[in-house]
Amino acid sequence: MTKSISNQIRRLRFNRNEMTQQMLADAVGVSRQTIVAIEKDKYSPSLEVAFKIALYFDVPLESVFQYQ
Repeated sequence: MTKSISNQIRRLRFNRNEMTQQMLADAVGVSRQTIVAIEKDKYSPSLEVAFKIALYFDVPLESVFQYQ
């Protein structure tokens, strides 16, 4: 059984007036490619970036990322 971190970033962006990946990347200080990789579960962000994303959307970290 492989455990992984999944996320709700795409849904959160969509609910925020269909915000683009670039807009989120600019807001949290990473590249658009980083946001793409995180959304596709190809890359786990640093704790700092994970918290920045949660703070940006004003939701708990567990509402953005889930460990399965």
